[in-house]
Amino acid sequence: MSGKVVLVTGATNGIGKVAARELAKMGATTVIVGRNPDKTQTTIAEIKQASANSQVHGLIADLSVMDSVRSLAEEFKRNFDRLDVLLNNAGAVFSERQETADSLERTFALNHLNYFLLTNLLLDVLKRSAPARIVNVSSDAHRMVRRMNFEDLNSEKSWGIMGWKAYGQSKLANILFTRELARQLEGSGVTANAVHPGGVSTGFGKNNGGLMALMMKAAGPLFMKTPEQGAETLIYLASAPEVQGVSGGYFADRHPVEPSPAAKDDAAAQRLWEISAKWVGLAARV
Repeated sequence: MSGKVVLVTGATNGIGKVAARELAKMGATTVIVGRNPDKTQTTIAEIKQASANSQVHGLIADLSVMDSVRSLAEEFKRNFDRLDVLLNNAGAVFSERQETADSLERTFALNHLNYFLLTNLLLDVLKRSAPARIVNVSSDAHRMVRRMNFEDLNSEKSWGIMGWKAYGQSKLANILFTRELARQLEGSGVTANAVHPGGVSTGFGKNNGGLMALMMKAAGPLFMKTPEQGAETLIYLASAPEVQGVSGGYFADRHPVEPSPAAKDDAAAQRLWEISAKWVGLAARV
């Protein structure tokens, strides 16, 4: 990965942090995105020490807020002239429904619209850097919903137990977005794939406190992967020569797997793209 630039969101803990560290070890100029400035600086120092790579940088953004996503893309372009790998990893589940300053439900905004907007804003530099790769972290939680509920993308009517239905829909959106993105990028030299990292014992879900935090804490040591195990497929898709040119896939444990029937609905993928573009104020096609 020497000479390449990678951008990793959600990189101050968990699988994002491990992926950033391992890609830095491979020699990549590694740019991490965090929300907390102090935590981001600490993570940069840790990755530099672990990788013996001085080219580790940080950018600050609240990726659930679309103006912050736009500012992130602009700041990246001011400081870097190429992008070889975009790893969209930032995400969360919320036990109670929240709205952002954009009047968007926070799960959908952070887990899907962030991916959609940031990717589109960086496509020009990705194309200039081709061959380049986009890796979108999804989840088998997409199987919890039977289809995209286009009548309630903002989860005003149907939230689910502790927000898991909204989370599942956002993860289905990740795969549909990846599928349509790959279709639109055919012939550009830029690939896009989605990944299921598996259940990983990190801080995921613990931001909520209460019952959800207790459940995640208890489940971690018993049933979940370590962050190192969970990050393996992210790193593989970001760097492995054997997946150069592979696009539109859904991967788990370093292998392509079949997502749910709803995640292979091309009409739904195109409809989601059109709606997402409208909600974030972008042109409908790359």
